[in-house]
Amino acid sequence: MLNRTAEALFWIGRYLERAENHARLIDVYYHSQQDEYLKSEELAADQHSDKWKRMVEALGSRASFEQVYGHYKEQTVFFYITLDRDNPNSLVSCINHARDNLRTLREQAPTEMWEVLNGFYLWLREQRSDGVLKESPHQFLSQIKNWCNMFYGCAYSVMPRQNEWYFIECGRYLERAENTLRILHAVQPSLAANAASSSESYMYLQAVLKSMSGYQAYRRVYADSISVERILEFVILNPSFPRSVHYAFHQLIEHIRSLELNDKSLKIAHERIVRQISKLIAELDCIEVAELTCETKDELTNRLLQSCSWIGSELGKTFFLVGEVSA
Repeated sequence: MLNRTAEALFWIGRYLERAENHARLIDVYYHSQQDEYLKSEELAADQHSDKWKRMVEALGSRASFEQVYGHYKEQTVFFYITLDRDNPNSLVSCINHARDNLRTLREQAPTEMWEVLNGFYLWLREQRSDGVLKESPHQFLSQIKNWCNMFYGCAYSVMPRQNEWYFIECGRYLERAENTLRILHAVQPSLAANAASSSESYMYLQAVLKSMSGYQAYRRVYADSISVERILEFVILNPSFPRSVHYAFHQLIEHIRSLELNDKSLKIAHERIVRQISKLIAELDCIEVAELTCETKDELTNRLLQSCSWIGSELGKTFFLVGEVSA
């Protein structure tokens, strides 16, 4: 398989996962904002601005937003993170990038996958942020998630379990681990500010659970045992929750191991990547729940984010035509 083909498949997985993650996070955060507005109409404008700022920070694009818009308002933030074509990290840009990558593989990828992704893009580019806000952001964002799930369901059904499939899944799970860690990193200032109030800290982490569709799964595991430490354990360490960091790393290493390689130099680099991810999984397995406080969590997420960056870089140097992959 050509290097550029592997790279295109890897980034299709990353961009689709990124779009779904953004839709989940925006949906939960937007509606929690509306609840706060109703409960505290007297809340100062600058406090509302800070909340929208955290939203942009969670999606990793604060500097570029401030360069273009300057002020944090509901309409501008929502447009920027969903339908702004000039924002390379917006929903419409992610789907456009994924579509462009799949278009280069039209002769190799199953036709069904192209039809779903092309239909997704054509629908999305017709949307307007003012209309979405007026009607129902929840309905719009739910449809984004449905399109992403339709694409993955199609790929799961029709793609042979060969290197092409494994590269898509590698991109998907690396992006998932990084997204979960970025969300945790984004709520750290709020957790630190409310360290003395476990109820306030729980409120923010509950939003994290809901953004990952993990609230009901958490309650099935821990019932009424609600604490910051338990939520952090579930999101970071749980081996069976599909959006936990541990699960994402486990799936990532399984798909990397499944790659069929003939070149000796590739095998050596491949084994180095596998060893590094194995160390990360072993580290997560050894963490005790009592160690997961708000303070230690931030240190852990920073270290794991650096590891995700290293993995992406090494995959780029090893398998792709361009020397290094960057998000």
